[in-house]
Amino acid sequence: MTVVPAPPPAAPQRPGLAGMITLGLWALAAIGLVTWLVSVWNPDLVARYGPLYLSGLGTTVLLVCLSFIVGAIISVPIAFGRMARNPVARILSFLFVYFFRGTPLIAQIFLIYYGFGSFRPQLEAAHLWWFFRDAWYCAVFSLSLNTGAYQAEILRGAIESVPRGQWEGARSLGLTRTTIFLKVILPQAMIVALRPYANEIILMVKASAIVAIITVFDLMGETRRAYSRTFDFQTYIWAALFYLAIVEGLRHLTNFAERRLTRHLKR
Repeated sequence: MTVVPAPPPAAPQRPGLAGMITLGLWALAAIGLVTWLVSVWNPDLVARYGPLYLSGLGTTVLLVCLSFIVGAIISVPIAFGRMARNPVARILSFLFVYFFRGTPLIAQIFLIYYGFGSFRPQLEAAHLWWFFRDAWYCAVFSLSLNTGAYQAEILRGAIESVPRGQWEGARSLGLTRTTIFLKVILPQAMIVALRPYANEIILMVKASAIVAIITVFDLMGETRRAYSRTFDFQTYIWAALFYLAIVEGLRHLTNFAERRLTRHLKR
């Protein structure tokens, strides 16, 4: 039997002229931004509002993490409803996904925070007014429903991307349907869904800034308060840098997790 040698690895391509020009422009912009920040650096401003920024950053991280976890729980029955044979479950889950993916997040927050406030007597009778009168709970509720719709589609697409042959092969071994799903299908689906889930949490970090308009003092809320007292535009620059740091951290964590989870596929 003739052994065909593996082709040599392709040489890395160098960026073209347009790429070099783009990188140069970005480098000049970064140098200019750093130079400007150094020139307008105000130690008193940092000492006064730095702790508030850190507090707002903690609020943002807690808000996003809690909403993402609750949304993940919500997404499971919605995803299975989207794949169900029962037409009622399929239609109801479709309407949920269609509404929360098809309307702006800011409108959803207003509907929950201001809309439910119109039903205060009914909510007090149901002992739920303590929840809907608090901006923090309304923000978590809104973000959870929104991300739950997106995560349901991510989960559904990941499960359906696993070849049917995996089900058939596992059935031939006599495994139960639950065991097949948990031990065979779900691990493969999670590898497919890793990047979309990472993109979703990054989008949530950036979208969470909207909750500042309903008096939740997250990172953007503290930034608005600092600007209203100082009228210094660099307050928003620092907020942008904080958001950029969060996104970059999540991106690197995703790359690390993907390398660890798929290392057996590269051997």
